[in-house]
Amino acid sequence: MNINAKGLAIVIIIAGVAVVAAYNFGMNQAQNQQNAASPSAANNAPQTSGAPQASASKALLPDGGDTMPANHPATGDQARFTHFRVGNRNVKGMIADGDEVWVGTSGGAIRYSLKSEDYKLYDVNNGSLISNGVFHLSKLRDKIIVGTYGGGMSVYDPKTDAWKNYNIPDGLADQFVYDIDEDEQGNFWIATWSGVNFVPGGDLDNSAGWETFTIESTNGGLPNDWVYGVEVGKNGDIWFATEGGLARLDKDRHWTNWQHEQGLGAPYEKVKDDIAFTNDPAQASKHHATQKAEQGLTDVKVGYNPNYIVSIVVDDKGVVWCGTWGGGLSRFDGTSWKTYTTKEGLPGNHVFMLNQGKDGKLWIGTNKGLARFNDQGDGFKVLTKQQGLFADNVFSMAEAKDGSLWIGSFGGVARLSNYNL
Repeated sequence: MNINAKGLAIVIIIAGVAVVAAYNFGMNQAQNQQNAASPSAANNAPQTSGAPQASASKALLPDGGDTMPANHPATGDQARFTHFRVGNRNVKGMIADGDEVWVGTSGGAIRYSLKSEDYKLYDVNNGSLISNGVFHLSKLRDKIIVGTYGGGMSVYDPKTDAWKNYNIPDGLADQFVYDIDEDEQGNFWIATWSGVNFVPGGDLDNSAGWETFTIESTNGGLPNDWVYGVEVGKNGDIWFATEGGLARLDKDRHWTNWQHEQGLGAPYEKVKDDIAFTNDPAQASKHHATQKAEQGLTDVKVGYNPNYIVSIVVDDKGVVWCGTWGGGLSRFDGTSWKTYTTKEGLPGNHVFMLNQGKDGKLWIGTNKGLARFNDQGDGFKVLTKQQGLFADNVFSMAEAKDGSLWIGSFGGVARLSNYNL
């Protein structure tokens, strides 16, 4: 089904001038599924910078033609932002696949053609997904993988234009799926809310061969069953981001894990004045209350858990980067830890997204903007709504074939091209 062109709001900011066109990413699609699966959903409203907004409130017909000055051009005279509105939805997952970009929202998955600028929405209504809440998007073996909230994992085959859904009866440990990766032997690893699925040979249709790793089955090697990310590292290592810390399964199938006391996440005293989320997840969830009690954080009534790894990347050098819930960005080289917070120039201490670009540089999506390290490695270059992002909360990112960056937030996507950061 093609998205109606009358409702997709596209805002283009070119060298200080905003040209606005109106379209809609699935205006008529069903529910707004708030991301109840993670404390990061506690504050879904986009952060505002306080600066005048050049484009956020304007929506004109494609042939209307109107301009207004952009208050803060991006980086350099040729930098360009394009905004795509998705309504009252999160954009938690994105991938670029050839001439297409897939945008995962809490209202379904959108497939966008860079060539034709055509759109197609896949959701519960047209029978593609079991749940509209999309958290993860990736491509494995020429197929598009969609991890959802409550609807398991959906797999799209472009060759046959067909979907196949996998849920608990098909072998998944849980119906909430957050990540998937493939190791050098061709095995799949799936991160869920109830542990990690190991799929030998990547054979998703042979659930009899699947294995599930949990706290219990690993004797505490996996520190928490809520697993938000899985990354294949070097030397056969598999890394897991959990709500209870970082875990590694090495090639000899030996488990090791690390928590705040070993160096993960910044101490509360360092970040307490910069915590953006004042609501306490422990008040809404027994699980989070238990986690806080186990860490001695019962007196902390804001959004802070240094053991909760929201995002993870293993870079080309084998260094593990962990984005935490209020504890900043932590770097682990296998021996020692280093953590970056707003005190070191990071825009926000809640790190929702980590992405290693094609140039090898690390992009960091936070609750207060997008960042990457300065070329000297000291401090950060930062983009916020003031410079052209759709919103300051950055949940996802993709680097397209044409070199443009697609940056997902609550309510929409910013496409950044001709940038020089």
